[in-house]
Amino acid sequence: MTTASDPVADRVVEIPVAGMDCAGCTRSVRDALVGVPGVRSADVLLASEKAIVRLDPAAVDLPALTRAVEGAGYRVPEPVAAGESAAAEAGERGFARAVFGFLGVVFGAVLFIVVVGEWLGLFEALTERVPFPIGVLVVLAFGYPVFRNVVNATMRRQVISHTVMTIGVLAALAVGQWATAAVVVFFMRVGDYAERFTTERGRRAVKDLMALAPQTARVERDGAEVELPIAEVRVGEIVVVRPGETIPVDGEVVAGQATVNQAAITGEAMPVEAGPGTAVYAATQATLGSLRVRVTRVGKDTTFGRVIALVEGAEANRADVQRLADRFSGYFLPLVVAVGVVTFVVSRNPLATAAVLVVACSCSLALATPIAMLASIGAAAKRGLLIKGGKYIETLARADVLLVDKTGTLTLGKPRITDVIPLNGLSADELLGLTASVERDSEHPLAGAVREAAASRGLPLAVPSAFEAIPGHGVRARLDGHTIAVGNRRLVPAAIGAEPIARREAEGRTLLFVARDDELIGAIEAADTVRPEVPAALAQVRALGIRRIELLTGDDERTAAALAKTLGVEYRANLLPEDKIAIVKAYQAQGHTVVMVGDGVNDAPALAQADVGVAMGAGGTDVALEAAHVALMREDWLLVPDLFRIARRTMRVVKGNLGFTAVYNVVGIALAAMGLLPPILAAAAQSLPDLGIMANSARLLRQSRGER
Repeated sequence: MTTASDPVADRVVEIPVAGMDCAGCTRSVRDALVGVPGVRSADVLLASEKAIVRLDPAAVDLPALTRAVEGAGYRVPEPVAAGESAAAEAGERGFARAVFGFLGVVFGAVLFIVVVGEWLGLFEALTERVPFPIGVLVVLAFGYPVFRNVVNATMRRQVISHTVMTIGVLAALAVGQWATAAVVVFFMRVGDYAERFTTERGRRAVKDLMALAPQTARVERDGAEVELPIAEVRVGEIVVVRPGETIPVDGEVVAGQATVNQAAITGEAMPVEAGPGTAVYAATQATLGSLRVRVTRVGKDTTFGRVIALVEGAEANRADVQRLADRFSGYFLPLVVAVGVVTFVVSRNPLATAAVLVVACSCSLALATPIAMLASIGAAAKRGLLIKGGKYIETLARADVLLVDKTGTLTLGKPRITDVIPLNGLSADELLGLTASVERDSEHPLAGAVREAAASRGLPLAVPSAFEAIPGHGVRARLDGHTIAVGNRRLVPAAIGAEPIARREAEGRTLLFVARDDELIGAIEAADTVRPEVPAALAQVRALGIRRIELLTGDDERTAAALAKTLGVEYRANLLPEDKIAIVKAYQAQGHTVVMVGDGVNDAPALAQADVGVAMGAGGTDVALEAAHVALMREDWLLVPDLFRIARRTMRVVKGNLGFTAVYNVVGIALAAMGLLPPILAAAAQSLPDLGIMANSARLLRQSRGER
């Protein structure tokens, strides 16, 4: 049991909960916790098998929470070591797979026997041969775990997914059909195992992530290297990472060189080179070298820790369609009972009445949304898409407006030299080398781009005898007895009206003018280049039906117009952060569903205001992870159309699940009420929707790029 952050008045605690298998279980635990005096709120996470509780520490203690969970029929396990936990989970998964495979065979065999046995009249002969009390004992013994949870829930005035089926068991026993009751219990237990197996596959995304988190670090203390648990490592200490080891903390490299695989953070398999000054992240792996890293973040505060927290907490933000299904499940029991009463009043047939109660299945309706959302969020997380909850999947699926920031989002956020324009007989290399020599001591971003371009061509740089930086204008230096000026037109008046420079200016290009002794000798063109995958990504977004794509930028009109024309999108220029928020609100007021993509820094307010805010390249960026509703863990624009595809496919599966279970229940109840579905066949039929929904939802675990 671990304690999270401590707000000023309330306290937040995390409680592990064992034994939860479905959405009904999470509701039961949540209701039990919220019923404890002093508890403000509780979010119960099926995937993470825990509850996050906000409480008044003066009014409630942890033992009270434990008693509430146990009173709901679930367990609060003691914490175990990470290695032991991983081994236990691996054993449980292997056992679950074996049991699930065995039960699948048994399920098919029993289903066949039930159908054929009913057709041949074998069950009547069996019922006559086995004394009724013994049959009742068999039903009660095999169904004890289910009945215990139903009794606990009923005592708290709650209806869970097995309540209706338990009433069906009682109805079958009431009319002397103990074999029917046994079949209902059998399929209830098989359904529980199948649901547990499917849920475990959804949980695996979180557990696989958590397994990547290192548990110890090699720290330099008092001149020696000491192996310590992560919880004992302090910010500012030096951690040593050897070849092949996982980096245990977020930090900055102070010595060493290594190739680092950052797939755990970015989802990108291509490694990066790390050296002094490079930021590195926990759970990434160093190869081909060793590193000494100064710690900046540890444990849950690392980028990896926050990624896990986001994936774990995604269940708390449930989709509206999921909330609708939850509410409907509460009304389903009285509806089924009412149909049963009407059936008995009209037909006076107790077997038909029992069949109505047996065939009704509210569990499938409760499963329809959460299993699909859990599977989809888990699959997306493995690909570097962190979706903070099912409600954002539902919103993305109906989005019709995409607003996009420019710098750092559509573009790389770093200027590059795109052209060199020499005049007066100079070559391009001569002009670039001269300009880079003048700019060698400048700190301006464009100066860095000039130096990089010169270095890429292998041009030698001269050392100026004098250098002057003129804020808002450019720089001036002395080289070989000449005064060289590099800057804008205010510094180089000779550039006014010069061709082909004037034409490029009219197109919104960024130019550095170069003059020697007040004579224009050329210009250097620079641009914040568009990410190479952006045009293809935007084309895919349009193909998905999002027609309104608009560029929002603080750049001037000409620069924005040039980029918008290249990409074929609308634009608005000269915007402040508050202007972007106003645009988002205006679209929302018109009834549009707005998705905003930004870099998560100056766009944070607009990301928060949008129906869905998407942060580009969120690795290591606090603001991006906190303000946005979706975080792309690597700077790959092709993840944006993938996001829309995942959302739409998920909602198709959810709607298919809801439609299937609704039709199935209506048809099943109608056939039972008309006496066309005997109780024994109703017992076999009631479990089929659960298996169908779980199989349909499990398809989302295999999301692949390009699927719509």
